[in-house]
Amino acid sequence: MTLEAFGPSEPLTLGVELELQLVNTNDYDLTHYADDMLRLMARHDLPGSVVPEMTAGMIEVSTGVCRDSGEALAQLTQIRDALVRCADKLNIAVVGGGTHPFQQWHQQRIYDKPRFHQLSALYGYLTKQFTIFGQHVHVGCPDADTALYTLHCMSRYIPHFIALAASSPYVQGQDTAFDSARLNSVFAFPLSGRAPCVLSWDEFGHYFDKMTATGVVQSMKDFYWDIRPKPEYGTIEVRVFDTPLTVERAAALAGYVQALAAWFQQERPFTPCEDDYLVYSYNRFQACRFGLDAVYVDPPTGQHLPLRDHLLSTMDRLRPFAEQCRAEQALTMLRQTVHDNRNDARWLRERQGKEQLLGEVIRQSALRFRSAA
Repeated sequence: MTLEAFGPSEPLTLGVELELQLVNTNDYDLTHYADDMLRLMARHDLPGSVVPEMTAGMIEVSTGVCRDSGEALAQLTQIRDALVRCADKLNIAVVGGGTHPFQQWHQQRIYDKPRFHQLSALYGYLTKQFTIFGQHVHVGCPDADTALYTLHCMSRYIPHFIALAASSPYVQGQDTAFDSARLNSVFAFPLSGRAPCVLSWDEFGHYFDKMTATGVVQSMKDFYWDIRPKPEYGTIEVRVFDTPLTVERAAALAGYVQALAAWFQQERPFTPCEDDYLVYSYNRFQACRFGLDAVYVDPPTGQHLPLRDHLLSTMDRLRPFAEQCRAEQALTMLRQTVHDNRNDARWLRERQGKEQLLGEVIRQSALRFRSAA
């Protein structure tokens, strides 16, 4: 199999995917209602798509191609409202968050789709443990080499994305002490991690040929990288976000990615290199573990500084690009998150501290997903 050509795409356009939890309204555990939700959602004329995911207690929705975060929010709101109406008919609820706080992985069912069964045969119990929920953001790139340049520039900002979106502090009924425990499950897969640091599509093609020659991969779908190129769409896909608790935060995160991409593609502020990745895993761990309280190690200088300081200085730098991309409201929302030190993981812990019962936390999360108001 050869690497497909990088398709045309309008620069800086956006696409957003959200993996969502389906829970019953009795104890708020995951419920195997994906088929019923897909059947009801098919009756609605919606942008994007609604598709099954690995196990039957989850569903994935996506927008169409959007020009800015406002358009992404409008589409996500339309999809969200349809989801809520369908869930109400089934007496279930739809919830955001990167993990379900107390579901038991062995009780999950692999969704009846050939690819999912193939993955289950290959990865065993890891497949059911992959009942985790992420947001993916696609951003358009004018050509393949620009896509790789944007991808590797974006890698320096992976801790920003993790900390701002973190919403998975609980696993199997326990507080993990991580803000994003979800990414620990992703890291268990052998083809996860980071893309090779090559900056031309020809070089990337040579790498892809070597990998396919080993028989380990057959397509780009086999790479579970934090950011990967999507040549069929003409985009790069950022995959480290936990699913937020609201579509408003999901759209804001997409706006942040778009503003960063505009900066990279228009100013080419630095040249990525392999040494950038010396601190990549450490920075990634810090953001997963401590969220907005993480330490960030600046790749070119080795300077250690609070992640929130790096976030705020980056947002200052992005102001003209946020204006250009009509992402000012998105960055304002995320800046407030940093100032308040209150991502979704913090909100979930606050709810649990007050309510004690994780089922009640999920009930309130379901209400939060229905409407930020």
